[in-house]
Amino acid sequence: MPRVKRGTTHVKRRKTLLAKVKGYKWGRKNLIRLASTAVIKAGAHAFVDRRKKKRVNRGLWQIKINAFARENDLSYSKLINLLKKSKIELDRKVLADLAVNNKEVLKAIVDSVK
Repeated sequence: MPRVKRGTTHVKRRKTLLAKVKGYKWGRKNLIRLASTAVIKAGAHAFVDRRKKKRVNRGLWQIKINAFARENDLSYSKLINLLKKSKIELDRKVLADLAVNNKEVLKAIVDSVK
């Protein structure tokens, strides 16, 4: 069996690793051991934060909807309850967008529900 030299694959692997850590501070950007742990940790944080982003955004939508509801003499929970009872199935993302950009449209929806 012929001998296989793996220099090119070894160099390529290190090169792609260092490309991933471009912009990191200190030795994590140019030392292989530190860079590999940095990439693993960054990937773990990215995975968690992709899920956390959904939680954070939902909270922001609720705050925007509540601010609109308070302007119209309602609370957030009462507004959502009215919408559910009248079978208006707008999700919180759309409601928040309407509350910020198209207040007249959302006001018309709320008035029809009341």
